[in-house]
Amino acid sequence: WKSEDAGKTWSCAGLAKSRHIPRIVLDPNNHEVVYAAVLGDLYKSTNERGVYKSTNGGKQWKRVLFANENAGATDLIMDPNNPRVLYASTWNVRRTPYSLSSGGPGSALWKSTDYGETWNEISTNKGFPEGTLGIIGVTVSPSDSQRLWAMVEHKEKGGVYRSEDGGESWKLLNSDRNLRQRAWYYTRIYADTQDPETLYVLNVRYHKSTDGGKTFSSSNAPHGDHHDLWIAPEDPNRMIMGDDGGAQVTYDGGETWSTYHNQPTAQFYRVTTDDAFPYRIYAAQQDNSTIRIRHRTESGSISEDDWEETAGGESAHIAVDPENNDIVYGGSYDGFLTRYNHQKNTVRSVSVWPDNPMGHGAEDFKYRFQWNFPIFFSKHDSKKLYAASNHLHVSTDEGASWQLISPDLTRNDPSKLGSSGGPITQDNTSVEYYCTIFAAAESPLVEGLLYTGSDDGLVHISQDGGKSWENITPKDWPEWMMVNSVEPSRHEPGTCYIAGTRYKLGDYTPYLYKTSDYGKTWQRITKGIESEHFTRVLREDLTQRGLLYAGTEAGMYVSFDDGDQWQKFQLNLPEVPITDLTLKNNDLIVATQGRSLWMIDDLSVLHQLREAKGNENFLFKPKDTYRMGGRSRAGSLTQGTNHSNGVMVYYSVADPENSEVSISFLTSNNDTIKRFSNKDKKNKLEVKKGNNLMVWELQGDGAERLDGMILWWASTEAPKVVPGNYSVVLQVGDQVMRRQFSVLADPNSETDQSGMQRQFEFITSVNSTVDKAHKSIKKIRDINTQLEAFKTRYGEATEVAALVEEATDLSKALTAIEEALYQTKNRSGQDPLNFPIKLTNKLAHLNALVGMDDFPPTQQDVAVKNELTQAIEKELTKFDALISDEIKAFNTAFRQMNLDYLFVE
Repeated sequence: WKSEDAGKTWSCAGLAKSRHIPRIVLDPNNHEVVYAAVLGDLYKSTNERGVYKSTNGGKQWKRVLFANENAGATDLIMDPNNPRVLYASTWNVRRTPYSLSSGGPGSALWKSTDYGETWNEISTNKGFPEGTLGIIGVTVSPSDSQRLWAMVEHKEKGGVYRSEDGGESWKLLNSDRNLRQRAWYYTRIYADTQDPETLYVLNVRYHKSTDGGKTFSSSNAPHGDHHDLWIAPEDPNRMIMGDDGGAQVTYDGGETWSTYHNQPTAQFYRVTTDDAFPYRIYAAQQDNSTIRIRHRTESGSISEDDWEETAGGESAHIAVDPENNDIVYGGSYDGFLTRYNHQKNTVRSVSVWPDNPMGHGAEDFKYRFQWNFPIFFSKHDSKKLYAASNHLHVSTDEGASWQLISPDLTRNDPSKLGSSGGPITQDNTSVEYYCTIFAAAESPLVEGLLYTGSDDGLVHISQDGGKSWENITPKDWPEWMMVNSVEPSRHEPGTCYIAGTRYKLGDYTPYLYKTSDYGKTWQRITKGIESEHFTRVLREDLTQRGLLYAGTEAGMYVSFDDGDQWQKFQLNLPEVPITDLTLKNNDLIVATQGRSLWMIDDLSVLHQLREAKGNENFLFKPKDTYRMGGRSRAGSLTQGTNHSNGVMVYYSVADPENSEVSISFLTSNNDTIKRFSNKDKKNKLEVKKGNNLMVWELQGDGAERLDGMILWWASTEAPKVVPGNYSVVLQVGDQVMRRQFSVLADPNSETDQSGMQRQFEFITSVNSTVDKAHKSIKKIRDINTQLEAFKTRYGEATEVAALVEEATDLSKALTAIEEALYQTKNRSGQDPLNFPIKLTNKLAHLNALVGMDDFPPTQQDVAVKNELTQAIEKELTKFDALISDEIKAFNTAFRQMNLDYLFVE
């Protein structure tokens, strides 16, 4: 991909079938000349591998280096002093569902001296290790172009090699395993941009040498597992590190680093929710912790304060105790399973079979637990916790003991159960443990109706809680399918959906299947999904039968007809792999691989699309809304976007330019609470052609607040309406549409309906008095403006001297009333510390106090309100008297003297 506007927009620049591109190098003297190191497909042999070159900015490419169909380019650098000279390494690597191979024919180090047109292998030169090579990292010193280093994976002689003659000969300097452990995952080496003796090697930690590579010291950036490093050419103290946590910047050579908590790039495996209010989302993030996070808060945005670590490890499925949501179970690799009690901050290992498998192949173990093995609670018996290896296990005592309830439900193919890795380095983490149950679920409708799907392509069913099992694998699907999700229907007991994939076999076809007869027959349901958008998950809507959601390697899809036809459902979701989906309370939560967690917090529009079809103007029925405190605010790089705090009203309008469009909210008695219109300046309704969303914050019009008014800890906002039934009316021209919805009490509220009603009435009464006072102040200021203009016009006219004096007295009397109601000296936010607040500020303060939560006013709230109201009414009575007496008399005298009405200078 290529951007010509500093990353704002991107366009495809070719090599569409390359799959993996570890390096891109540009000629500093001609940016039209570009080189790409193409590793290629990890899962099958292909010819699109090697080093490619473009001389026209990516419009056309030609391959200039090719090792073989199994070895692609993994590192590529240009001599900083001579763009004619390039170095590249090629790597023979292959992944399958059950193995990882690093090294073999084609793994080599290469050099070009003619702008990449021809290449010579330099890994056969003197001093380089002989025999099978694995992955190789390479770097050249910018201060000495003859000095090269290579980080080499080799069985006996792996380590850091150096050449002082441009690769003609080599010498092994350091074979420390801390630098070369788990070589396939790391093996990156970087020369300092100024000092020819300094270089860096990346691994779990990052390592620095200041003696040309002979010895290294080890350091940590804020996160482990380091993969890439950029060193500023002009200042090597300025570096950017890329690791499993994100990217961090240092300006002092690694003494201190910036945070990675400002990058929403988490990779999540699975996602689930609990039954708390507001409910929490649980997920495990690759090379990080498991988390639980509130889906909404009362504090504006969703921040780090709203999430915490929970049970399990980075690869976990998570299961929340249905009876106590503070007890959480989480898996991890090695079959590790923990129970975490958030209330007591205790953790217990409850692994099904705690025989640590680290470093062993799958064939060595009684039970095979995949890196991402399933765990889940029964929908019908809250004591039953299931866990899956190659068997299904159940515990009814919080993991203190486990019962085996199935035979081996996999192919159990011995040829695919060996050690992973080779031919140089073994790598057994359980990622490649094969012939395991990869997805399992119980029907939400029928107790004991269990489905399992294995990573080697088998589907089984039990209709008696695991006493007996039947193989119901679809007859027409390819062998070795990885069943990634199983979704028993919420609407039909015999219906189940499966998402499968064969991407680890180099097959990127989407595979979704449905059965309506307990697996006797299956139908493939992938029409409309792009041919290489392989599928990871399918979920069924909670309320709408036939409404399905699918997550693929390249984004979201939706079906409205039970899978007969799919369409893209991307909206504003980044186009990234979707690893899991879950639904809760009419919300859809999405786990992504690389862009964290996303959600749609109201699916009601999708539920009503059929009804809306064919209507130019349409009002969707809002979902019921909780009466909660706080405000919603958009997210940022460090905070998540909060749930809208109010009634979300979706509507569509065909021609808003030529019609008045209004939305009104009504009580159950049809009294209007608030009206918005595209023609109204105060309550402006922003309407565009097509689909629209407005959020009503459950409030009517508050008390008037004058421009520039400084109030200390006070509110003039209207109270939130009390729980009950309401209506929304959309009017477009003469067309009127109406929908009903309910406002629900916050389940965490300590107040009952009558208390909220008393709060509503109290604040409404407060606002009524404040509003009347502020409107009076507005009138006072208007009258005083006219009086001042009168005095300016006639101040020197002796014949109206008495009337001018009366105007002065009137102005003083009016100003005295205003100053009793409001502190006119306050001009900035903290001026009230110098100039004491007055009556309307004090009364409006009671609005802020009583409106803090759902509670009704206290006795003292009522007592202070009554005192302040009486004091305000006293001043307003004075004002009414001035209007009816003195000002009326002034106007009479004014007219009798035939004075000018307009005071024009």
